[in-house]
Amino acid sequence: MREDRDPARDAAIRRLADRSGRDSADLLRDAEDAAETIGNGQSHGVPAAARHEDGSASPTGGPGVNHWQEARISRSGLNDRGNVFFAAVEMTRMPMIVTDPNQHDNPVVFANGAFLDLTGFGREDIYGLNCRFLQGVLTSQDTVRQVREAVREHRPFATEILNYRKDGTAFWNALFIGPIFDAGGKLLYFFASQLDVTRRRNSEDAFRQSQKMEAIGQLTAGLAHDFNNALQVILGNLKRLQAHAGDQAQVARAADRATRAGEQAAKLTKQLVTFARKTRLEPRAVQLDEVVAEFAEMLTRTLGGEISIALEAAPDLPPCVLDPVHAEMALMNILANARDAMPGGGRAVVRTATVELDEAAIHAGGDGLKPGRYIVLSVEDNGPGMSPEVLSRAAEPFFTTRKGQGTGLGLAMAHGFARQSGGRLEISSELGAGTTVSMLFPVATDGNAPPQPAWSEPVLDPRGGAETILVVEDNDDVLDLAVHHLLGRGYRVLSARSGEEALHVLGESGGRVDLLFSDIVMPGGINGLVLAEQARAMVPGLRVLLTTGYNEDLVRARAPGQEPVLGKPYRETELAARVRLVLNQPNGQPPPGSSHEG
Repeated sequence: MREDRDPARDAAIRRLADRSGRDSADLLRDAEDAAETIGNGQSHGVPAAARHEDGSASPTGGPGVNHWQEARISRSGLNDRGNVFFAAVEMTRMPMIVTDPNQHDNPVVFANGAFLDLTGFGREDIYGLNCRFLQGVLTSQDTVRQVREAVREHRPFATEILNYRKDGTAFWNALFIGPIFDAGGKLLYFFASQLDVTRRRNSEDAFRQSQKMEAIGQLTAGLAHDFNNALQVILGNLKRLQAHAGDQAQVARAADRATRAGEQAAKLTKQLVTFARKTRLEPRAVQLDEVVAEFAEMLTRTLGGEISIALEAAPDLPPCVLDPVHAEMALMNILANARDAMPGGGRAVVRTATVELDEAAIHAGGDGLKPGRYIVLSVEDNGPGMSPEVLSRAAEPFFTTRKGQGTGLGLAMAHGFARQSGGRLEISSELGAGTTVSMLFPVATDGNAPPQPAWSEPVLDPRGGAETILVVEDNDDVLDLAVHHLLGRGYRVLSARSGEEALHVLGESGGRVDLLFSDIVMPGGINGLVLAEQARAMVPGLRVLLTTGYNEDLVRARAPGQEPVLGKPYRETELAARVRLVLNQPNGQPPPGSSHEG
């Protein structure tokens, strides 16, 4: 034991012991050991880049937090330098805690006042507990797993995680954890700092929604035009059907045109809903040239009155992995940006191509892409171009050179989409020489192509057999159409116009029903979800297929993964295939990934 004991030091240790619940004698011995090991009251370490939740790295580890890969802390007799250190930690407004990984379950042994203020807990609530008390129902367990791995591997880690205060309110926590070692490399403690970034996260959510609204603003005129045209074709050809009921050739032509117009109207509605809603990307392997070609007519109609748009597609383009609807939205924003740069008119060329990125090209980009083949979707215009100063800021959110026009989100949205899709956004421009904006997407491989949903499985024979189907639909016209389709496939069909009537029909049938095909949203106290549950109680093993014209995200939120869903409007062939697939499932279990929009 050292003889040069400092009374002020000892008092500080006892105060710390009172706060942490540890024995003051243990803390005194720790301080003496550390002083004898290093003895200079310094912190030694090497700055490091911690890993974030998404795998990216940051040289500072997190928002406003500098950290150390390996910090060796000594408190030379807890002299004045040590007292200042502990006083600073206690007084700082950065929430901080210390845990002891050498004890069972890595409990909290110290928390400063800022942490208590942030979370609402008292020291008596948390000392001796693992940090799990901060978790709640929406806390990402994947992020929790990554934090645990970092603790187990004695390494620093930075991420953002949804935590909960004592009163149950949630907050987004920018968390950094780092290990503290002694001079011999033994792990002593884990240090953790927190920062409430809820406002920033909410702002980012609002920003992403505003990106979609910008795209909607560009598309509204074109969508309204196309939808009204579709309605005109449907209504006009239905009148022709009435007028030429005896002329089979005329009837066939009118019916074909009405069908195609209805399918186009359904596609437009689905596009508008997808653009407007808050949704995660749904990437899949697609032929980008086909996506662009299908969207080209709307692009020309929406923007072509002011600029000339040409399409140059590369032959034999391999598939790439992306969300096609968001790709259309990004392309629309890039073209709208080109149009706005040419108020007097001009020309834009949309091109697709392939490119091979080697190590040098990857390094030059500095964005962590992997070497390999990429699909390029580019827009080249012959506008005035950009100065180097404008070019350097072109993809910044809210940056615009058109005062009072636009939000400056178009290229920022395209940049974000390309990055989320595993690619990048490139912009090249010179004053007087036009601008080229390119999005790069990785070519689809077995390793990056997402699994196809169960509904994509082919159904070789969608015709019915001896099965009986109960169709439940409150709209008489839709009910009549579904019954007609299923009778045409050879099924025995029963019908009901409400959940209550359906249960009555089910009881009268003596349980001889193989499939319940029901709308979800119906008047009365029994909707499709409740009906499915009660019907299964009456007929164990009953297969269920639901349908809705509402946003499928709402359905998933109310009954995630419980029943397969067929979106309206659906084709007769789609209905037949979905019904056959559900009937083929054993014991009435829904197929995995079975939710689908028609």
